Amino acid sequence: MLKEAIDHRPKNNYAYPYDHETIHIKLRAKKGDLSQVTLIYGDPFDWTNEEPNLYEANMKVIYQDELYDYWFASIKTINRRTHYVFSLTDQENSKPVIFTERGYYNEVPTQYPPCFFKVPFLNPVDVFQAPSWVKDTVWYQIFPERFANGDPSNDPKGTLDWNSTDPSPTNFFGGDFQGVIDHLDHLEDLGINGLYFTPIFKAKSNHKYDTIDYFEIDPQFGDKEKFRELVRKCHDRGIRVMLDAVFNHSGYYFEPFQDVLEHGESSKYADWFHIREFPLQFEPRPNYDTFGFVPEMPKLNTENPEVKKYLLDVASYWVEEFDIDGWRLDVANEIDHQFWREFRQEVKRVKDDLYILGEIWHDSMPWLQGDQFDAVMNYPFTEATLNFFARQTINSKQFAHQINHVLAAYPENVNEVAFNLLGSHDTPRALTRTDGNKDLAKLMYVFQLTFIGTPCIYYGDEIAMTGGEDPDCRKCMVWDGEKQDQDMLSFFKQLVKLRHDEPLLRGEGQFSFVEANEEQNYVMYERRNTNESILVIINNNDQPLQVNLPNSYSHSRNLWTGQTLVGSIELEAYDFSIIKR
Repeated sequence: MLKEAIDHRPKNNYAYPYDHETIHIKLRAKKGDLSQVTLIYGDPFDWTNEEPNLYEANMKVIYQDELYDYWFASIKTINRRTHYVFSLTDQENSKPVIFTERGYYNEVPTQYPPCFFKVPFLNPVDVFQAPSWVKDTVWYQIFPERFANGDPSNDPKGTLDWNSTDPSPTNFFGGDFQGVIDHLDHLEDLGINGLYFTPIFKAKSNHKYDTIDYFEIDPQFGDKEKFRELVRKCHDRGIRVMLDAVFNHSGYYFEPFQDVLEHGESSKYADWFHIREFPLQFEPRPNYDTFGFVPEMPKLNTENPEVKKYLLDVASYWVEEFDIDGWRLDVANEIDHQFWREFRQEVKRVKDDLYILGEIWHDSMPWLQGDQFDAVMNYPFTEATLNFFARQTINSKQFAHQINHVLAAYPENVNEVAFNLLGSHDTPRALTRTDGNKDLAKLMYVFQLTFIGTPCIYYGDEIAMTGGEDPDCRKCMVWDGEKQDQDMLSFFKQLVKLRHDEPLLRGEGQFSFVEANEEQNYVMYERRNTNESILVIINNNDQPLQVNLPNSYSHSRNLWTGQTLVGSIELEAYDFSIIKR
């Protein structure tokens, strides 16, 4: 038994309340090392005849990555208090050892209070709770300047004809709110029920991440009444609306920063920013903190009480006044945790089922413990999916390992609302990642739309738009039907409808890999609950494939084609099947 590989720590992703009476417990061990793990648990104050009352639960391997097995058990708490140890048996020895908070024992220790792991009390407020509607949502990201120009009267000076040239960091095509309203039928037909807008507030750039005024709509998009109309019409169609909050930094023309430029260290706003010395310098690098080293984006001091109040007022204002349903938080990992705790309290006070989504590209567990975010943008999922399908740099088993590693890193109730994307305004488009191979792109979308979490489609992906790194990924949406890829559009409509029609493909179905075949490079995974299950098979290979179905699917139905299956299934090159038992 490789004891050095065994890991467990209460709280975080290894022991957490799943709901008000259930605790999930995970144990990490070297892959293939343990043959059996038993959880021994009880209430630390529950005794009979001077003997502790202890119970047992068999654990099972729920995820496996390249190095580790992740053993799992779900238990009901006893009087909401829980303490526990693990009984471990390896492949070579039949006698188990007991793993405790203080190390290893040959048997369950009688002097256990100091050495049992503990979840001291299941306080309801500590249960991670994200809005339940998110599990059923298919998001659609809109870069407002490039979606549709519905009202030329509010075009900025120098606006170009729609799609008349390639996008640049500085050109404008006049996209606005009216353009979105004009195309709500398209979004509803696609099956979209959540819109994520990149920033809409007053700013100088076309991307609007350099905010001038957080309380004002940028005039090129329309006014507040037009935005109110947009939100209302979205809600009438069952579509939620999420806005982008840029609280890490402001824009160069933000009034407090302009005051600092004018008055230097005597400015009443001098402490609103992280300024190391005066006067301010921009070259070769700014002498104040910024986003990256961009001098036009000075970092806000969110520990300053005035800054904090200003931004929290912004956060609640757009919820109270316009009934938005979510905030996506830009560069969220560079802002202090205390600010985000107060942010959550403020916006949830106004609307308790508001979705809080952080932009974090790395391990995000510190932000996902119920006191800050509901979810983060799941870029580790993105990278694993791109590596397997688009870049073809890993095989099916490595892909399964990478996805399992992502899932093991977080509690199950966090995974259920993770924001899964394949491309955005910050990355090349999915179809460009596959070098224009639409079959491979479709396989990625199949995985995304049948995976646990909430998927997001980047505008135009549904009609096979392409685009490289920023700014090329921000092209104008194509509205000429003859120039849209109608096959891809039909594919998306069917796939999104299937997700809506089958609860198992959304938040209700647990996820697990059934097989990851290295030689033929296909994956088989299952979504299931206690009553039913759905099997997805993806052939990421340029050769046809015949797969024997698991016994439980010997008589089943292909949800994609309607075909009845008996025993096995044939897949074409780069093909897939979604099968219901």
